[in-house]
Amino acid sequence: MSSTATGKQGPATATAAAHPDPAFPRLHPRPAQGWINDPNGVTYLNGRYHVFFQYNPDSARHHRICWGHVSSADLLNWEEHPVALRPQDGGPDDFGCWTGVVTDDDGVPTAAYSGVRSGEGASQVVIARGSADLVEWTQDGHVAVSMPEDPQVTAVRDPFLFRFEGRRYAIQGAGLADGRAALLLYRVDSMDCWEYQGIWLTTDNAAGAGHDVNRAEIWECPQLVRIPDGDGGTAWLAMFSLWQKDDDHEHLLGVGHLIGGMAADPETGLPVFTPRDAGKSDAGRDFYAPQITQLDDAPDGTPRALLWGWANEGPGRDGRRGRSQDEIDAAGWAGVLTHPRVLSLSDGALAVAPAPEIDGYRSALLAEAAVGNVALPAFAEARVSGAASFAGGEVRLVLGAVSGEQGQTVFAGSLAAGEELRIFIDASLVEVYRSGSVATTLRAYPAAGEEWRLELPSGASAEVWELAGA
Repeated sequence: MSSTATGKQGPATATAAAHPDPAFPRLHPRPAQGWINDPNGVTYLNGRYHVFFQYNPDSARHHRICWGHVSSADLLNWEEHPVALRPQDGGPDDFGCWTGVVTDDDGVPTAAYSGVRSGEGASQVVIARGSADLVEWTQDGHVAVSMPEDPQVTAVRDPFLFRFEGRRYAIQGAGLADGRAALLLYRVDSMDCWEYQGIWLTTDNAAGAGHDVNRAEIWECPQLVRIPDGDGGTAWLAMFSLWQKDDDHEHLLGVGHLIGGMAADPETGLPVFTPRDAGKSDAGRDFYAPQITQLDDAPDGTPRALLWGWANEGPGRDGRRGRSQDEIDAAGWAGVLTHPRVLSLSDGALAVAPAPEIDGYRSALLAEAAVGNVALPAFAEARVSGAASFAGGEVRLVLGAVSGEQGQTVFAGSLAAGEELRIFIDASLVEVYRSGSVATTLRAYPAAGEEWRLELPSGASAEVWELAGA
């Protein structure tokens, strides 16, 4: 059952540039073929960012999931590595190596992920060990913890590690018998043997009342990190992918979060998370299963964290033209990860911005103060803002015929005085970042003879760049 993954690496940017499908993203690294979904094991180690992801190299469908792997020293130039983890025949993960994390365990890169055995629905936390460069992985089928023997807990998945007051803990997302979603808490003194501490948080928390985050039946892909609160302090952010029965990769509720504080229980010393606010983590319909990596604090003590999310293919949502399953199969690929995103609070609410390094994709400034209707290339960034006298209005991103005939509206959103929108287009992926707020992630597929067009209200203008691989 033991296996080791090895192999060579190559530039992901060259793969994208040579891809025959015009909808294939060039600035968001992924293999040329196969299905990808959740980002996994995101970590910064030995001067490189490593992003693993759910991966089926054999088709553009979700089946017998492996872990793919890309890495970068600068968040711009990415190397594609061999498959890192594969289902082990007869092992605890023979149905798939699902979502998990990578950590440095006393100098040894270690993956902890959800393994599911064929014919069984319950997942277990499976451990694998990596080489110093995270390219070679050894899987021996070791299980760190199984599903707890708690009649309230009916589903468990997606481990995430965090540290509090010098000690290492883990959470897993769960579903309970009464229909609530929950987090389970573990003490992880040894990566080889996790100690279950019980149900830690549920969807009956007061902060999430009236929000989608408390409508979930399972909190998938839970994240728990420290972020700057905007006032020189620190807040704790818990983020969840909001699973409901029969989602089938449509994920109607999307991703939600709770913002709060952490303190030690005076009797047990265990961490206690107290949420005080809630919200949506992305305003688009094509964003799910994000993973956040907690970076080392800045020199001034400000916590830093980076997020990647998954945007899947689909039949079209909110009036946008999509791709059928036959078209996806013919293309041979499905799924893309977002740009890395920086997290903070602005006036107490979650603010999401592209990592500053992404500016490095700018290759040519096409316009400094474009107004009205602005044609955009297939790989573009537009920074939209209002003049000093701007009274507000609606910004629209349209995909339509070059002749200017009415096309499909991919994005429509208000712009207020003092706000800024940054709109990124990478073939079929659109990311819109609003200053002081969350992003909007969307998919749309240009047909032959169509172009992207930005429609600006009176008083608004845009700086426009063409983007290319760094």
